[in-house]
Amino acid sequence: MATGGGYGDASQKIDFVFKVVLIGDSAVGKSQILNRFARNEFSIDSKATIGVEFQTRTLVIQHKSVKAQIWDTAGQERYRAVTSAYYRGAVGAMLVYDITKRQSFDHIPRWLEELRNHADKNIVIILIGNKSDLEDQRAVPTEDAKEFAQKEGLFFLETSALESTNVESAFLTVLTEIFNIVNKKSLTADENESNGNPASLSGKKILIPGPAQVIPQKNKMCCTSS
Repeated sequence: MATGGGYGDASQKIDFVFKVVLIGDSAVGKSQILNRFARNEFSIDSKATIGVEFQTRTLVIQHKSVKAQIWDTAGQERYRAVTSAYYRGAVGAMLVYDITKRQSFDHIPRWLEELRNHADKNIVIILIGNKSDLEDQRAVPTEDAKEFAQKEGLFFLETSALESTNVESAFLTVLTEIFNIVNKKSLTADENESNGNPASLSGKKILIPGPAQVIPQKNKMCCTSS
């Protein structure tokens, strides 16, 4: 079982680094979900994200130290496209819509298609209906989302970044599933050499950082507290 790690224990040995991307329409709460998970914060007057942004948090899963590197779309989604570099090396994805905005849910198949076009075929995906605290304004029935998730083979949870509901569970679901896949693959990696696909979830290839993501070295002690 996974246990919540600290919000910045730089000294510990890291066994795995998993890149997870957040995608979905603008203003569905992706940055708020990220802030809640990485720093346990929620900002009422959140601004649109500009520039590439990712945050990290280290957790312990089955006695291994896992650094989750969570990437935010940085506002690119407003231009109806996210660059392929954003998806490169990602082993998990959180597909976010706003339960009060039907259109944000209706766009999910397009986001899913883009994700599947650019990311590794074995990427672990969870569908997230955010803003579950606004039940009285709900425009997307839970059943609709559940049905879609089952049809597409996705995990599914409704979250509230505001109330901190299910945010931790959503990340742990994705990270634990990635961890289990990697563990299984690692066991068979010696027998089945990977076919050389750098983004593949086979064997030790998962061990990011690769050329696409440079992890700041410890001389940047600041990063988690700013």
